Amino acid sequence: MIVAVDGPAGSGKGTVTKRIEKDLGFLNLDTGATYRCVALEMIRKNIDLKNESEIIKIANAIDIKIHNEREKDIILLNGEDVTKEIRTKEVTAIVSQVSSIIPVREIMVEVQRKLAQGKNIIVEGRDIGTVVFPNAELKIYLDAKEEVRAKRRYDENIQNGMNITYEEVLENVKMRDYNDMHKKFGALRKAENAVVIDSSNMTIDEVVEKIKILIKNKQEEL
Repeated sequence: MIVAVDGPAGSGKGTVTKRIEKDLGFLNLDTGATYRCVALEMIRKNIDLKNESEIIKIANAIDIKIHNEREKDIILLNGEDVTKEIRTKEVTAIVSQVSSIIPVREIMVEVQRKLAQGKNIIVEGRDIGTVVFPNAELKIYLDAKEEVRAKRRYDENIQNGMNITYEEVLENVKMRDYNDMHKKFGALRKAENAVVIDSSNMTIDEVVEKIKILIKNKQEEL
């Protein structure tokens, strides 16, 4: 069974999918990790971001697997555990540009579909229910008001010692929403058959429980 969770930044997608993974034993498929593997291989082979043809070759050639061990995802690149390596600042600095190369996205979408075969999967993003898994058994669009999402991000930043105002965070959220909704490939939009959950006035626990009920009901139908 595949559960696709889409929605804007700050709506709680990441937190919710991790909780479902832990509570129900679903694999939380980290689609971003696949692009990070491409970026890591680029760095190792000293491939420049401008060399798109070589980047596409890398995307086609590498083997990516994701294993779940004791509530932890192990990312394997060509058989090597690169779970930590793909989170370095060097990879983070280029992964956005890598994921914007349309042929790379198309290749990684196929990789992500193969990773999901024969498993119970919950996966979050902005185009999961529309592009990556259009045939997902359950599609959820998790939303929240801009001000609420900005307040959540602001609180996180303060806890992490970041010096930024709420107004700056709100402006960043609005800009991110606009950019996500106007991407040429994989833009954020609600799938026609998605269940919309507005988390503006809900706790994470309430959102998780609602999604658990939706999953249970869908499993009973299948």
